Amino acid sequence: MSFNIIATPFRLSLVLVVLFSLAGCQSLSGKSEQAGLMGTGDLGLIIERASGSVLVVNTTRHDVLGRVEGLGDLSHASVVYSRDARYGYVFGRDGGLTKVDLLTGAIADRVIQSGNSIGGAISQDGRYVAVSNYEPGGVKVFDSETLELVADIPATWTNEQGETARSKTVGLVDAPGNQFVFSLFDAGEIWTLGIVDGEPEVSRYPAGKAPYDALITPDGRYYIAGLFGEDGLSMLDLWEPEAGVTEILPGYGKGEQQLPVYKMPHLEGWAIADGRAFVPAVGHHQVLVADMNDWSLVDRIPVQGQPVFVMASPDNRQIWVSFAHPKNDVVQVIDSSTREIVRTLEPGKAVLHMEFTPRGEEVWVSARDSNRVTVYNTRTLEPVAELNAEKPSGIFFTSRAHTLGL
Repeated sequence: MSFNIIATPFRLSLVLVVLFSLAGCQSLSGKSEQAGLMGTGDLGLIIERASGSVLVVNTTRHDVLGRVEGLGDLSHASVVYSRDARYGYVFGRDGGLTKVDLLTGAIADRVIQSGNSIGGAISQDGRYVAVSNYEPGGVKVFDSETLELVADIPATWTNEQGETARSKTVGLVDAPGNQFVFSLFDAGEIWTLGIVDGEPEVSRYPAGKAPYDALITPDGRYYIAGLFGEDGLSMLDLWEPEAGVTEILPGYGKGEQQLPVYKMPHLEGWAIADGRAFVPAVGHHQVLVADMNDWSLVDRIPVQGQPVFVMASPDNRQIWVSFAHPKNDVVQVIDSSTREIVRTLEPGKAVLHMEFTPRGEEVWVSARDSNRVTVYNTRTLEPVAELNAEKPSGIFFTSRAHTLGL
């Protein structure tokens, strides 16, 4: 296997005081904001998938500060943040990697790094940004300061015909030890990638059939990939990777008629509460509950549709579930202790994403076809604010800058 390496010096800049302005940003309210000092702890980005733009929002004031345009195809987009939470790195479906300055409301830098991208991650030390690609299959690593290419890792494997091919890469996350971990959809493998003194170190592990997405547990120990090609999940213990990949929750759908899969579940933000993992079932109207001590299946919670996101509130008391088409206009809230559905909410048409505020007093929910984001109080489960947005999808708050695997 060969790697293309581009050595670049790392430059660390410390921003002490930043003057906030909205130059290059269009205010949705049509009013100009007074310039002033501002931190980034209560800011975030909302993806406007149809227009290739993002909204800069303030979570405390429920306010849209402005819109940043020119980010390309955001039909499947995600965001990670720099360590100081000033910059958001937006991964677009067209292979675009865009560095957005939240304090100036402008694009700081942008590169087209592939033909089809699916997401990315930022390293534990904040030095590197990695992007997961469908075309060509592989992972590219960039200097987070300059967006200069540092490493190009082709996801090569040997197919059934004995030919060398390149696999789509999915489920890219950051991990302790300044590592990245990702899965190869076509090859059925999990790879770990570290950049040590500018040199990549890659380890490969056989996994289950067709891993489609993955997550890392909050302590950074377990990397778990969902499998589209079989009932079950593949788990790699990053503390003891030499033991290889373990299958967990095998055959959870065995003997049942699987339903059509209109949208693949997302494992990022997997709900883990009270020593149990709450997992979206592929092709079933269920949320699975697994005991994390032995990864045995302990319960199945019936829900109103096929779950896409199954997310725990920061205090782990609530599990919020969104759904695939055609029943994607509601969100259901589960009590993690009783495992009962306590409320069914209707945020709007085509709910796509949810994001909790850092301490969990509120959750923001995007409804693409209603062109709005609704903010709910997690104690009362009542709406407290609405924001207009153009076909909103992903919501990403800067608290992610200090969270492993997001």
